[in-house]
Amino acid sequence: MKNVTDSFLSWGYWPSAGSFGFNTDILSTNLINLSVVLGVLIFFGKGVCASCLNLLSLSDLLDNRKQRILNTIRNSEELRGAAIEQLEKVRARLRKVQLEADQFRVNGYSEIEKEKLDLINSSYKTLEQLENYKNETIKFEQQRVINQVRQRVFQQALRGALGTLNSCLNSELHLRTISANINMLGSIKEK
Repeated sequence: MKNVTDSFLSWGYWPSAGSFGFNTDILSTNLINLSVVLGVLIFFGKGVCASCLNLLSLSDLLDNRKQRILNTIRNSEELRGAAIEQLEKVRARLRKVQLEADQFRVNGYSEIEKEKLDLINSSYKTLEQLENYKNETIKFEQQRVINQVRQRVFQQALRGALGTLNSCLNSELHLRTISANINMLGSIKEK
């Protein structure tokens, strides 16, 4: 751009030979020269002005971008805070559930130990009852066997005594025994 303006300035130093030329002295120029100069400035200055406008829109764009970034950061911070809060709630819930699980585990082990002891005690009581039943059954069987043996011994003794009596007794001895028994019963009656 500097080359273009330099070329116009250098044309001003060329001597004019009665032909068309540019007068660079703005105060002594006429309206045509001014319009040509303004046209050239607008044509070549359009990029400069556009870049100035672009700089303004670029700063607006940067400001908008900065605002969006700041809003995004704020939103991210809010989401981060909410996520941290939710994480703390979840951690607290996890700790609570772990404590409950530990309590259930401890209570479960205690309950299992209690059930085991109850089962052992119940088994001991059942074994003791079975032992008592067994001992009572043995005593009952022993008593029954003893009674059977007594009955057999008594029956054998009675048979032996009857056999001895039958072999020793004759009718006279038999009559005397009956008379003696009758006399004994009569003396018991009198008393």
